[in-house]
This record gives sequence, C-alpha cells and structure tokens, in this order.
Amino acid sequence: MPTRTPNLGDIMRRTTTALLAAALLAGLTACGATEDGKAAAEPKAKPTVSKETRYLNAAHEITFNGEPSDAELTAFPPQWCSALDAGHSVEWLLGDGGLYPIGDEWGTVKQDAYTLVATGTKAYCPENFDAVRDELRESGAY
Repeated sequence: MPTRTPNLGDIMRRTTTALLAAALLAGLTACGATEDGKAAAEPKAKPTVSKETRYLNAAHEITFNGEPSDAELTAFPPQWCSALDAGHSVEWLLGDGGLYPIGDEWGTVKQDAYTLVATGTKAYCPENFDAVRDELRESGAY
C-alpha cells in the first residue's frame, strides 16, 4: 500500500489541534483544576493562636492587685483542667482546691477569678467549658 504524503491542510490541522490541547492543558494547570475539571480550592492559611496566648490575652485585660508574671498566670489552667477532669466544681477550685489565682505579690477579685477560670478552661480544656459556664451562670457570676 502506498504511503500518503500529508498535505498542508493536514499539517495545519494537526499543529492547530496540538497547540490548542497544550494551551488548554496549561490553562487548567494554572487554574489549579483537578482531574474532574473542577477548580481546586487553595487552602487558606488560618492564623493559629496558642492556648497560652488566648488565655494570656484575656488575663492581660484584667486588673490585678500587683503584677503577675505570665508564668504565674499560665500555671493555673492545667491545674484547673486536672481538677475539673476529676469532677470538681469551679467553687471547689477557688475554695477548698486552693487554686484561686493569687500569688505572693498579686491577686484579683472573685469576679475576675471566675473570668480567668472560664477563659483558661476554654483555652486549655474546652471539653470542660460548658460545665464551667453553666455553673458560673447558675451562680450569677457569668
């Protein structure tokens, strides 16, 4: 069987088809398309704020008698969480539990102590936050 020599029209069609396919592929790649042709959503970077920072931001809004260090303030939330995990109440934390936020040269009023416990719980052990919030609401403190 004799071989057919491609004519100029065949060459132009093939070249045009190849160029269009390359352009289409490049366009899809540039748009971040997935295999099914849908545009891929680029993940948006969420700023992550540490639990310590969230707690300290709230603590720094409270007026203390004296000036507690951040280390003194951040010592409390893990202890509160442990006591709450053991089934203790906020009232117990700030009373018999000996976990009232106070230091040798600083202190705070009870209402602010409640705020610190709520904020610390929400940041460090959010699974206990609903119980803390409910207790403080029932007592009229929150």
